[in-house]
Amino acid sequence: MMYTAQEIADYAAAEDVKFIRLAFCDVFGMPKNISIMPEELPRAFSDGISIDASAIRGFGDEAHSDLMLFPDSETLTALPWRPSHGRVVRLFADIRRSDGTLFPLDARNILKRVVAEAEAEGVTVNFGTEFEFYLFRLDADGNATKIPYDNAKYMDIAPLDRGENVRREICLTLCEMGIRPESSHHEDGPGQNEIDFRYGDAMTAADNAITFPSVVRTVAMRNGLCADFSPKPMPNESGNGMHINLSLAKPHTEGARDAFMAGLMEHICEITAFLNPVDASYARFGEYKAPRYVTWSPENRSQLIRIPAAKGEYERLELRSPDPAGNPYLSFALILAAGLDGIRRNLVAPPPTNVNLFTADASITGKLRQLPRSRAEAAQLARDSAFVRSVLPDGIINAFTAMDE
Repeated sequence: MMYTAQEIADYAAAEDVKFIRLAFCDVFGMPKNISIMPEELPRAFSDGISIDASAIRGFGDEAHSDLMLFPDSETLTALPWRPSHGRVVRLFADIRRSDGTLFPLDARNILKRVVAEAEAEGVTVNFGTEFEFYLFRLDADGNATKIPYDNAKYMDIAPLDRGENVRREICLTLCEMGIRPESSHHEDGPGQNEIDFRYGDAMTAADNAITFPSVVRTVAMRNGLCADFSPKPMPNESGNGMHINLSLAKPHTEGARDAFMAGLMEHICEITAFLNPVDASYARFGEYKAPRYVTWSPENRSQLIRIPAAKGEYERLELRSPDPAGNPYLSFALILAAGLDGIRRNLVAPPPTNVNLFTADASITGKLRQLPRSRAEAAQLARDSAFVRSVLPDGIINAFTAMDE
């Protein structure tokens, strides 16, 4: 809902709000914020709140370091884990330069731009994420270990599943924030959990995807645990994916859906550096239901894209390669732009690969196109991609493709 600056100030006074967090993220999706007092809200809306860009990873150096945060009044939410007296609320912020121009490395504004371009062409896509994460024990000093909270398996129940109450608390906290989880369960790895979100518009889904790990980590810490969203927390167990469900709200036709999928498949290798940005991302591919090949099939979890058995408003594509290490704003922008390119060019997807690719013979898999096998390979594909450069500024591409010396 759109609020005016005065309405937010009135809400702060009525609800005993003492701190307003202006939230944003660095180019890699790491959440950041600055807290202001309610009295500073008029200035925040009119002139912005200054931050030091040189201290934010990927934002630049000291030469042009002043950036301004402007609250997005549609994103007001209270933080339930903070005290009810002297409450804390959060507003996402747009990032601008001191002259008022948009900061080109603001990932949230990049997604806004791509969404607007798609809508101008009559294309609206809803996103729904499925997050996997591990719960590990803390040691006597409160430091994270790699000791799983339980040894349950896929969809086990209590008492084998010890994360049941933690997931319940996470889901209730999300509901208090106006974020709607759809389902939750234990995943296949020891201590591994999954919480899925109902689909929504791209911006809301990306805001929720940025918020979710912070909520999980906060609730986990309250329960004496730590949450791990890294792509491969344990070498011989399932990795953490962030499957992304995509449904075309407009145009809602099979032809548009298939062209969207074809565009996504055409560009997937070029954008993998952003969907899977760390070395451990590539250790996840090709095992424990994580894809390796650029293929699709109905109901088949060995594929890059699965068409779930769902009808009507739940009909969708499920992209299975992304993991939680990516920046959701950039991931969603690139996915949307790739699908939009497919619709523009009337691309046609290859035939489905209706086999289990984890057990298929080399005579089948040897003919299939593969996802990048390393971060270095993915980085090179991104650097060489005219498509990626049409969506992202050089500063973000350089940040994601720089390799350690």
